[in-house]
Amino acid sequence: MRIRAGGARDAGEVARLHTSSWQHAYAELMPAEYLAGPLPSEQHALWQRRLTDHRDGHLALLEDGPALAGFAYLLPDPDGRVLLDNLHVRPGLIGSGAGHRLLTHAFDWTARQHPGRALYLEVLTGNARAIAFYERHGGTPGPRHEVDFPGFRLPCIEYAWPAPAVEAARHRVPTGDFTRARPAGTAADHG
Repeated sequence: MRIRAGGARDAGEVARLHTSSWQHAYAELMPAEYLAGPLPSEQHALWQRRLTDHRDGHLALLEDGPALAGFAYLLPDPDGRVLLDNLHVRPGLIGSGAGHRLLTHAFDWTARQHPGRALYLEVLTGNARAIAFYERHGGTPGPRHEVDFPGFRLPCIEYAWPAPAVEAARHRVPTGDFTRARPAGTAADHG
């Protein structure tokens, strides 16, 4: 597996993986009619717009041969931090270490491109697997609020890594080719 920078040409593939990740991870959190209905077209429009308009963002694609194994999207925030707006792994690879590889890439990119900035993200409070993953990786829980989705709201929590933690974590980036250390599903990993 390898990580490469993504761009507008990857929007369709990213939208499909984002959709399948939500359908897998949020099956018990979001209405089924939303996950099976408007979600795919919403994700497609989001990624087309995002990869055309957000020139400051960074899309990291984790590839497994020709297949997309996962992705992370980072965006410098006007508040001086960097937002890890998305980190998703193909459902069959959850627990493989792919999420760790993407998160440590996010630390490394933030430290190199935006030195001295903190990294943060928001996670749904019902997503216990993701919360455990971020806590294992040193994320500190912060403010809670609700996020609006079409027709419903869900509570979320912010996790953050101050700049010194980002710098320290970047040195845990795996080197060389990445191979799965254990079968999918044997340990919690975010996706």
